[in-house]
Amino acid sequence: MMSFQCHARRRFGRSAVRPRLSLGLMALVIALSDTATAAGQESTAGPQPATERVRLIAVGDVMPGTEFPDAGYLDPRLSGDAGPDAVLGDSLTRLLRSGDIVFGNMEGVLWDEDVPPSKECRDPKACYVFRSPERYGELLAEAGFNVMALANNHSGDWGEGGREATMAALAGNGIAFAGLAQTGARTATLILDSGIRIGVAAFSPNKGTLSINDPAGAAAIVASLAAEHEVVIVSFHGGAEGSSYTRLPKQRETFYGEDRGDVYAFSHAMVDAGADVVIGHGPHVPRAVEVYRGRFIAYSLGNFWTYGRFNLRGPNGMAPVVDLQIAPDGRLAGAKIHSARQEGRGGPRLDPSNAACRTIAELTASDLPAAGLEFGPDCVIRWPGMPEPEAVRSSRAEDE
Repeated sequence: MMSFQCHARRRFGRSAVRPRLSLGLMALVIALSDTATAAGQESTAGPQPATERVRLIAVGDVMPGTEFPDAGYLDPRLSGDAGPDAVLGDSLTRLLRSGDIVFGNMEGVLWDEDVPPSKECRDPKACYVFRSPERYGELLAEAGFNVMALANNHSGDWGEGGREATMAALAGNGIAFAGLAQTGARTATLILDSGIRIGVAAFSPNKGTLSINDPAGAAAIVASLAAEHEVVIVSFHGGAEGSSYTRLPKQRETFYGEDRGDVYAFSHAMVDAGADVVIGHGPHVPRAVEVYRGRFIAYSLGNFWTYGRFNLRGPNGMAPVVDLQIAPDGRLAGAKIHSARQEGRGGPRLDPSNAACRTIAELTASDLPAAGLEFGPDCVIRWPGMPEPEAVRSSRAEDE
């Protein structure tokens, strides 16, 4: 697979460099389509043996504020030199920054150009299209994000111009992206300081994105990534929306006449093709989670950071944060759900009541009882066949 490569340090705050990355650079590789060319760059080596676990932090939809229809929908807490902790708080910001890979779904575009959206808007106040300032690319990087999905129904709100500006704002801040049906944005690769290669693909039912409704094509993309990466992450934006759709139907979902895919069958097919983690979003509410063939699937992580224009009542305001440990062979080694919540006009904070985790536990027990998942009081997940903790293995080795 041909690739374009650049290197970037990830910065936190206007001058601080994250300590974990201070001993080396993290290479950010945006993988091109199979038919694209990049002079002098071609990767032919397959995955290399890895010895370290990868920590993945994943959330759902991200749209910190929009300048459309007017600047009244921007979060005043983010004015001036304010960083992400002004909204997220110190604890949640530290949690996000703790991941090797920090994933979110970019729900909208990053573009400063004040031009009409590509979608028809007779009444701008009732038109749900999202255009955030380009400087929010730096904000997302400071929060810890290093890969974003662009496969969703809002990445095309401002057409090609909005997509190009979004990609530039993300790449300029060391954030990889995936999911658009165009050269340079289909899939992404992140190379950690350890040398472990993470492949990312994203899918949705929307025009201009890799299709969730072409499972054979999606499986081929994932299999290609699996041949060249130690860990493969798949994102999908699918399923019906709203508080009436927290349940996982295990069948094709149609919403407002649009085919939103069969997310259950799609997720299993992606794992069968080589995915190690599948992260869903789109319903704007949490759904069940599953461990299938030793790989983690979240069927919807709902809204995470969505300011000003989103319904955040009830389950719509729950903002789960998935915290995974991925073993060198791609299997799940540890899983925990941290609960956050959005209130008022939006912006998440950690939620000591653990409402998001409790809701996901209940939905998992109802919709996927055969999965056998157990959620501890600290929201650590146990599943049949899970590996022993390192301390237990070490103790047994000493006894022998």
